[in-house]
Amino acid sequence: MPAFDKDKFAKALKDNALPPFGQGKCARFVRLALEAAGGNTAGHPISAKDWGPTLLRMGFAEVSATGYMPQKGDVAVIGATSASVHGHIQGHDGTQWISDFIQREFWPGPSFRTEKPAHAIYRYPL
Repeated sequence: MPAFDKDKFAKALKDNALPPFGQGKCARFVRLALEAAGGNTAGHPISAKDWGPTLLRMGFAEVSATGYMPQKGDVAVIGATSASVHGHIQGHDGTQWISDFIQREFWPGPSFRTEKPAHAIYRYPL
């Protein structure tokens, strides 16, 4: 498998982001950025909340929440909420979280901010 290029991942996220809010296509947009960076997403799930095993297969590792500081190339997989049965997936471009839109913070929307569902952060090894 070719190395995962965090710069290409970040560029694809930013270049493809839709203004000003997403359209429920976070898994598609993050998948396209992963592929632009050299990732093999074959057999990927449909629901954003189910991407953890695919990221692990791609060589990512789960990052501890203790003392977590976002880095370029990190991918967050967030569980479902009452308003989003598919959950959410987003990538970090080194400055901000991006999915199918440039987010104002880690939580992508009202139901996520209120319910704070389970989530995991994945990072490709250096």
